[in-house]
Amino acid sequence: MDIDAGAVETRGIEPVPDGERHGRVRELFPTWVAANISVLLLTMGAGLVVSGGLNIWQVLVAAVCAPLVSYGIVGVLSIAGKRGGSPGMTLSRAVFGQRGNLLPGAVTWSARWGWETINAVTGAYALLTILNLLFGIKSGTALIVVALVLFVGGTFLVSGMGRKALLLCNRWSAYLFGGFSVLVIAYLINSTDWHAVLARPAGSTATLIAGIGTIAAGGISWAPSGADFTRYLPRSASGRRIVAHTVGGAGIVVVPMVILGGVMAIGTPDLASASDPVSFIGELLPAWLAVPYLIVALVGMLLINSLSMYSAGFTAQTLGVKVPRAWAVSVNAVISLVGGALLMLVATSFISSFIAFLTLLAVSFSAWIGVFGVDMLRGRAYDARALMDTTRTSAYWYRGGFAWQAVTAWAAALAFGLCLTSVSWFSGPLSDTWIGENGLGWVATIAVAAGLYAVLPRTDGPTAAPGQAGEDRDRELVDALAPAPEGR
Repeated sequence: MDIDAGAVETRGIEPVPDGERHGRVRELFPTWVAANISVLLLTMGAGLVVSGGLNIWQVLVAAVCAPLVSYGIVGVLSIAGKRGGSPGMTLSRAVFGQRGNLLPGAVTWSARWGWETINAVTGAYALLTILNLLFGIKSGTALIVVALVLFVGGTFLVSGMGRKALLLCNRWSAYLFGGFSVLVIAYLINSTDWHAVLARPAGSTATLIAGIGTIAAGGISWAPSGADFTRYLPRSASGRRIVAHTVGGAGIVVVPMVILGGVMAIGTPDLASASDPVSFIGELLPAWLAVPYLIVALVGMLLINSLSMYSAGFTAQTLGVKVPRAWAVSVNAVISLVGGALLMLVATSFISSFIAFLTLLAVSFSAWIGVFGVDMLRGRAYDARALMDTTRTSAYWYRGGFAWQAVTAWAAALAFGLCLTSVSWFSGPLSDTWIGENGLGWVATIAVAAGLYAVLPRTDGPTAAPGQAGEDRDRELVDALAPAPEGR
């Protein structure tokens, strides 16, 4: 069945045949715009100023460097999607083995629960703030639960429909959010005390590095999902353009949002420590601008969660959940609803919980990034039949279902990264080292995973199927980074 024939996507994790690959690289731009429409970026920018002590020029550096690094990684790994035609965690079977892939798959799926919970809470807070601004309705336990149910329900509907619905929503939300962001920027330019903004002294380089890492963590979390949005691209799609549209779509949102948060925080220092990540907008902006801006941002956050749940459905299927993708999404919807209620009604600090989550999220995904990235840059060709064959007859069964080289490198790097990590409730034994104190645990995790996997013996796999040998027309991107493919 051609996926473009209906409104609801019925394809699961099986590779997309070449005849149905009608996607266009330019569709990635609004996808990654929508994936970053979150007022949490304002809070993170404010945190660089209030908690980190950075000045506006350092905030600018962090805002530019973070998406370049994180979404550059996402873009490069997304190339695997057009090579293999399957979601990222399904392609990961070729690297880790049919059973071995269950380990990073389980970590990725669990991390998605947390990310979707954070997004659900932020969306619910946005809805509560809109009700307060328009009708003076104060939030209470019952209203919080209703707001969460409405937000998660909307997320489930959009993500359950699949690719076509997401592309349409992404495109229009990008236009609307861009337009209202211009109005917000114009208002702030006119109302901000720029002398106070520009006179602020610089903070430490260590804090700047840590700030870049914190913002980049959000982008890193999309790395296993990048291929989910490129699997409908033809094999001839340009790798350079995939990376450029990924970085460009994310950067056009991340950079101004983080800078706006920094500017707002200089005039309103309690922004970074607000009781929730949204209500401050109603205090800083006039109602005529705050309400429509929050409505558009609410739609954007719903789309972020929809994209995340869309990928989570594929991950669930890859792990062996025997239900259609749309129903697999419902598992994450229930989890984010329960987790969101606990975070809004029980947790004492949303912001500290969010930063701790981002830190652990980056490390958990970085171990997979290092291994998968090295394997992909070696010129991996994906065997469609072997990807879907989870029995001992699969060419990706390796030894007992495990590619021990990949699993060993992943596990060792993950353990090392956690040792370097420190959050509000956990500190690794190496967290007081220079790497740990500068928030570079995720970078070290990628380096250890990639280095260890590169030096371990190569894992034998199937050779490229007929017609796949020429699929690496994106080699203008990877030839300088890796030896020529060996036709595995």
